[in-house]
Amino acid sequence: MTVYLTEKAAFRLRTFTRTNDATAERGIRLAAVNGGCSGFEYKLDIVDRPETDDVIYEQDKVKIYVDPQSLTVLDGVVIDFVESLTQAGFIFENPNATAGCGCGKSFSVENCESQAVPCT
Repeated sequence: MTVYLTEKAAFRLRTFTRTNDATAERGIRLAAVNGGCSGFEYKLDIVDRPETDDVIYEQDKVKIYVDPQSLTVLDGVVIDFVESLTQAGFIFENPNATAGCGCGKSFSVENCESQAVPCT
């Protein structure tokens, strides 16, 4: 299981997770949760420490904690940061997604049970 950050995403995430405490475990927690119009939604949170069962990675000085329930649908996901005149934010390129929503925040995969709800 691997999660990749682009250079832009890593730079942005380092600014969110920066701390002066050398022993801090502050990082990002990534999960795929039921929701969105395609079945799953990406969930990305800044957290002070991982959950006890999280899978832990580090890339470009960013600690990445992945929800173990989400491992199969997030394996190989690339997180990027885009910035334009009309939008700025993190986007996800997921090799496991078989369909997605126009909003870019929702996806589906084959052979997984999930409940689709309208995008907000």
